[in-house]
Amino acid sequence: MKELTLKAMAKVNLGLDVLRKREDGYHDLRMVMQSVYLYDKIRMTVKAEPGIVLRTNLRYLPTGADNLVCRAAQLLIDEFGIEGGVSMDLQKHIPVAAGLAGGSSDAAAVLVGMNRLFRLGLSLEELQQRGVKLGADIPYCLQRGTALAEGIGEQLTVLPKAPNCFVLLAKPKVHVSTKFVYGNLRAGELSYHPDIDGQIQAIRDGDFYKMAELMGNVLETVTVPAFPVIREIKDTMLHYGAVNAMMSGSGPTVFGLFDDRTKAKAAYSRLRGGSIAKEVFLTRFFHNRAEV
Repeated sequence: MKELTLKAMAKVNLGLDVLRKREDGYHDLRMVMQSVYLYDKIRMTVKAEPGIVLRTNLRYLPTGADNLVCRAAQLLIDEFGIEGGVSMDLQKHIPVAAGLAGGSSDAAAVLVGMNRLFRLGLSLEELQQRGVKLGADIPYCLQRGTALAEGIGEQLTVLPKAPNCFVLLAKPKVHVSTKFVYGNLRAGELSYHPDIDGQIQAIRDGDFYKMAELMGNVLETVTVPAFPVIREIKDTMLHYGAVNAMMSGSGPTVFGLFDDRTKAKAAYSRLRGGSIAKEVFLTRFFHNRAEV
């Protein structure tokens, strides 16, 4: 095999709780993760000359050694002494810096691609052990589907498929730094914690409405006061019939879950035609597990 093309799926957090800040500066988390059918495409081609070449459709994205997908490829090249190199063409569709794990998912896809192209024989678990060195979301992005993520996000428990629904994603015209969010989060003073265990049980029961009711993200205690547009997008989705709406990850993307296509399309049209959202997508959950 000399060339392959992979899809890197976006994710949302159906629930996100922060338990404590650790001595190493990271936070202990409990999150319900879900892949959605919005993806970047990465074409990878083996080349005889050493080195990594990255091209992308977004001019402002760095394409040098510091790019996460280049680091993912280099990690395996170094470990396995791979001769030659790889050329990668990354077509970005997942919004950048949006709380949807686009960069982590791209890196995960590259790890899978390198494993296949160079016949490294690594299992999913072995790829995850390497991926966490690059980013806490990468082990989940390698696995995909519905999962409970704990620790810094790398401790994963596979869950049954979340009930199907219509998923509306809207990224506002603001930039939210993950460092800003966690730096301003007062984990020890949170008065509210989402019922992660209750949500997991709702997923096991196939109860869409209970799962949606129990959505919660403690990082909104930082982002909503700082960026009121997040609340505005949530309110718009709820007004048009979302069963619930919430910010994904550290934001700023908001997602709404709908039980009715007509309502979801009306909300999509409203947000696409308005001024509060820069990028809007109407999609669904994605349940297929990754094949390494």
